[in-house]
Amino acid sequence: MLLQADTCDDGMPSSFDPKTVAALFDGNPAAVAVLDHDLRYTYVNPALERLNGLPARSHIGRTFSQVLPGLHGQAAALREVLADGKPREVTISGRTWAPTEEEQQLWRATYHRLDAEGEGCGLMAIVVEITAIARQREELEQARGHVALLSTAAVRIGTTLDMDTTCRELADFVVPDFADVAVVDVFPAEVGHSVRRPAPGVVRLRRAALRGHGELDAPVQRFGHPGEYVDFAADSAVNRCLTENEPVIDDWDDRGEERGGPTADRIAASRAFGLRQVLVVPLTVRSRPLGTLSLVRAEGSPAFGDQDVAVARELAVRAGVDLDHARRYDHEHSIARELQRSLLSEPWGPHSHVEVATRYLPADEGVLVGGDWFDVVPLQDGRHLKAMGDVMGHGVEAAVAMSQYRSLLRLLAGEDLPPHQILEQLDTMVERSGLDRAATCLLAVVDRFGGVCEVASAGHLPPVFIDPGATGARVVPVPVGPPLGTGFGGYRTASVPCRPGTVLFMYTDGLVERRGEDIDVSVQRLASLTVPPGGHLEDLLDRVLDRFGEDAEDDIAVLASRIREGPPVVRPTPPE
Repeated sequence: MLLQADTCDDGMPSSFDPKTVAALFDGNPAAVAVLDHDLRYTYVNPALERLNGLPARSHIGRTFSQVLPGLHGQAAALREVLADGKPREVTISGRTWAPTEEEQQLWRATYHRLDAEGEGCGLMAIVVEITAIARQREELEQARGHVALLSTAAVRIGTTLDMDTTCRELADFVVPDFADVAVVDVFPAEVGHSVRRPAPGVVRLRRAALRGHGELDAPVQRFGHPGEYVDFAADSAVNRCLTENEPVIDDWDDRGEERGGPTADRIAASRAFGLRQVLVVPLTVRSRPLGTLSLVRAEGSPAFGDQDVAVARELAVRAGVDLDHARRYDHEHSIARELQRSLLSEPWGPHSHVEVATRYLPADEGVLVGGDWFDVVPLQDGRHLKAMGDVMGHGVEAAVAMSQYRSLLRLLAGEDLPPHQILEQLDTMVERSGLDRAATCLLAVVDRFGGVCEVASAGHLPPVFIDPGATGARVVPVPVGPPLGTGFGGYRTASVPCRPGTVLFMYTDGLVERRGEDIDVSVQRLASLTVPPGGHLEDLLDRVLDRFGEDAEDDIAVLASRIREGPPVVRPTPPE
């Protein structure tokens, strides 16, 4: 834009008298100034007064550099416009006299030469502040980033129903995009081992996840490894967050020394690593506290603002739902595990001369209880009864039926009957009880004095015997009667040689049964079993489950037992 004037009088174009200029620009929202050839202000509008923080009288007659000494570098651009008449549009940064919270301000200025008779006699400057616009753009980009962050959180947090995994996913997700260090602390589980009570006013949480960015990750581990319990004093940010159920920002400045001992020590250690500020948000669901998410920023990172708090709160709400699902799942499964443990307790210790090892492995982690069971019951004369059973079906109903079978079996074992008669009576009792779930069962009575094992089967798979020093096992076929609960009876006992040191291995069909394979072929693979070096039965079961249990589609129960080798023993003679 080229502005024309008739003459220049004292540096002011004649057609631009003060009243005319004021009428044109006083109401303009943009800041406007007119300067003479020597860059002295001859007019400023009210918008420029507000922008520079000075009244018009402080401008008039003074140069650009005198009014705004911090922006004196713009004088060169102004003189270039005077020299060639070409408008200039420049960005100015710095500070004016106007009060502002901004550390650095930005303006966009357009300079036009005022000509009289073809010569430049002054300048017009039109200035627009763009600090707010830049800040709005920055905030908009930050908001977009936060929206993207929350959208991504839905697919990266809560991928499993494991509590600790979910906590790790949360900590990994916010570092480093949202914080330099992230800590997730949760209340101890309600089911399981008890946790000692903390001191009054102290909150004890279990550290579930801790993650630091880059070089911070190793040193911050000193604040508590995952799985450890951490105490938070009453004046700590975590305790205040849980008490108020609101986000808490704690600046770790020198006032941290005024806190209580534990809190002050923790703040001092954090500052030593360059950590300066923490934002703690509560992890809650349906007003129930689950724990806290602590977001820490180090030197060089921006301080937490209101938008950060809003995003952290929303992130905590979403993570809280995932953690609640995981906690409820873990709670229910802990109860299920306790139920299975109570129903499938360790076998009774029959005698000191008998070694026993057992395992139970559910095929589906979602169903931790089932109908597989095992038992070892001591009998008279140093003998012992071993049982392996499998109730049809899965879940709590099968587990309850299993418990009934096992209780009846223990009751009958006390009558000291041969295995087939125990099965006969058990079949009758089950049929009369109205129990509607059939079961397979394998019974074995080992006589260490006679060196034999009496075996009877109710629809169960054959036992396996591993002799000392043998390069393979004996899969011994025994007469198989119908499953228990059918009422058909017809069970028989077979005698199998079983000297001291021979391992008797019993199992349920989940160990060997595979889709598309004949069960006899599957069972014969067990003939390759040998006792591992060292001879430990636990090692044998580890090897069996590693080899055969990986692709199991059903629950697996296994039992290995043997009579300890030693000097020959003689059956006690009953008193006359």
